Amino acid sequence: MKAGEDARGVRSEKPKKLGLCVLCGLPAAGKSTFARALSHRLRQERSWAVGVVAYDDVMPDAFQEEASARPLPSQWKSLRQELLKYLEYFFLAVINGCQMSAPPSRTEAMWEDFLTCLKDQDLISSSALEAQSHYLLTKTAVSRPLLLILDDNFYYQSMRYEVYQLARKYSLGFCQLFLECSLETCLQRNGQRPLPVPAETIHLMASKIEKPNPEKNAWEHNSLTIQSPASASEARLKLTDLLLTALENPVKYVEENVEQKETDRIICSTNILHQADQTLRRIVSQTMKEAKGEQGFPYNLKLLAEELNKLKAEFLEDLRQGNKKYLCFQQTMDLSDVISFFHYEKDNIVQKYFSKQH
Repeated sequence: MKAGEDARGVRSEKPKKLGLCVLCGLPAAGKSTFARALSHRLRQERSWAVGVVAYDDVMPDAFQEEASARPLPSQWKSLRQELLKYLEYFFLAVINGCQMSAPPSRTEAMWEDFLTCLKDQDLISSSALEAQSHYLLTKTAVSRPLLLILDDNFYYQSMRYEVYQLARKYSLGFCQLFLECSLETCLQRNGQRPLPVPAETIHLMASKIEKPNPEKNAWEHNSLTIQSPASASEARLKLTDLLLTALENPVKYVEENVEQKETDRIICSTNILHQADQTLRRIVSQTMKEAKGEQGFPYNLKLLAEELNKLKAEFLEDLRQGNKKYLCFQQTMDLSDVISFFHYEKDNIVQKYFSKQH
């Protein structure tokens, strides 16, 4: 580890003011126009380095050629997470004062659009190093307070929380701007666009949108709702105060308590083991009662009891050690799964001794 870096490889000798601002709202609420104006003002009045990352501009072109080609929700989620990874690589370069490297796994069209976005806003420069997938940061990016504005609908709280997690991971400033606009106005503006979003999509989004809720969620306390179009003077003062507060008070990085997580896992594992032991004992006992009612040979009953008790012991050892002899398809330690698998194996054993009766 280099001098002046913490466990995450982040330099700590001279903290730089870095922030993420989530700009959310319905399609055609005026977010992109607002973001461009805000970016220009912050550069002129504050001399900040500002980048607007519009998700619609960075997503792969193949999905934007026609409405029928739009990806499934699962694909959108994957693309959003990939874009967050790009943002993480950029912030790592800024924090460490080094070149930005390309993620080993990436969608080429999307990565190229992301690079173009940063170049156009004077955050990375073109260089011969691009052939080696390394990109030089500009002097603007490394020498000034830096704010990235993420422009998207972000209509679910979970979408915004993913951005907050990135801010927390690298102790970045974080804030949210919700651009409030009536559904009727959004539909009217959308209809005038060259490539309008389907009206039913906007209606659906309006019914599902989860506005920032600072009273309910502590992580959303740096949030501001702005009416579209915004009233210049009052909105400007509140907005400047919000952004300054975010940059001056970055989200604190919380080190995961690995030891506590392991303790919790052991306790959970022990509890399931105890429950499984009690339940499997009852199943074996009940099976032996039923077997005696079948009036089988005493020697067979003895062998059956031995096999069932051996099966019980092996299942418990499987749970304890993770040998996966019987529970090979089990992804999580769920008691109902253990019982189901045990019943299956138990029935196979019983069938051997009482096949004529069944």
